[in-house]
Amino acid sequence: MKNATLWEESAQAGMAAPRGNWIAVASATHARRGCAERGAGYMQVCHGKVAPLRRVRPGDRVAYYAPTVTMGGSDKLQAFVSLGLVRPGEPYAFDMGGGFVPFRKDVDYVPAREAPIAPLIDRFEFVQDRARWGYSFRFGLFAISDHDMRLIADAMGADSDALHF
Repeated sequence: MKNATLWEESAQAGMAAPRGNWIAVASATHARRGCAERGAGYMQVCHGKVAPLRRVRPGDRVAYYAPTVTMGGSDKLQAFVSLGLVRPGEPYAFDMGGGFVPFRKDVDYVPAREAPIAPLIDRFEFVQDRARWGYSFRFGLFAISDHDMRLIADAMGADSDALHF
């Protein structure tokens, strides 16, 4: 099992696979669009690229962080706006019209309220330097610890059982 991932090793040993935790970055308008209809939610990251979505596994938790309300806007929000569990299935292309065909993964979003990031910054494990707390967000999608995902879920008032903590 030299090259096997932790996920594969757990599955081969008959254990439940470890659940990953991710922060995805998008404007609030775009993130809200992805969870607008219950049962039909999706995630789309990094301007529709497929490669980042291939890292996300079924059952992983994803929290959307919105630096702004609108894409490219100066209307700062700096809040977590949605939270859910990734559904089984591979990334798929979705034609949005006008020649834009981004890749998506389906997500079951849980009821949650938007929560500002500012009160959480000093408590996050992924923040190494408070002066540069936003550095990780530049990547559009990054992994975080269970601890950090719990902080986000608690701030958003999300049901821990629904998120399988």
